[in-house]
Amino acid sequence: MDTITHHLPPALGIDIGRVVIDGSSHPEGGDTAFFSGDEATMLATPEMPGAVETIARLVPAFDGRVWLVSKCGPRVQQRTLRWLDGHDFYGRTGLAPDHVRFCRTRPDKRIHCEELGLTHFVDDHPEVHAAIRGVVRHQYLFGPQRAAAAPGLQPTPSWRDVELLVTASLATA
Repeated sequence: MDTITHHLPPALGIDIGRVVIDGSSHPEGGDTAFFSGDEATMLATPEMPGAVETIARLVPAFDGRVWLVSKCGPRVQQRTLRWLDGHDFYGRTGLAPDHVRFCRTRPDKRIHCEELGLTHFVDDHPEVHAAIRGVVRHQYLFGPQRAAAAPGLQPTPSWRDVELLVTASLATA
């Protein structure tokens, strides 16, 4: 059932892994370094190019209604929070530290989208986008495109693409 409402103020949801944190570019190789390495190795995992700068511009564009929504287990959740702190993510982006949500399955992101009234969502997993269809009006499939995007899903290979499409959607809202 579609529950998109057109009266909600714009609110943005952003996935974390392979959208904000770039595990595949880790200096120690492979995205598993973030998950299995020691603290220093985990903290050395870089951010996605352009992510922090773009999010810093989008936070005020959404009047602070920007949330990170990530699927992971308890151990990766704690590592993710330490990475965000260690990279001064909140200070550099203006995102409120209490605007981070976690769930255990990708389809559970729909619950967060409904609770938060998210109108925009950036994620690299088609499964997430399928789960939030009908709840989130503007959906952006982040990263290298492996196949044609589903109807209503906008391909965004880079953060520059995200910013252009999101900003255009806000201008027409």
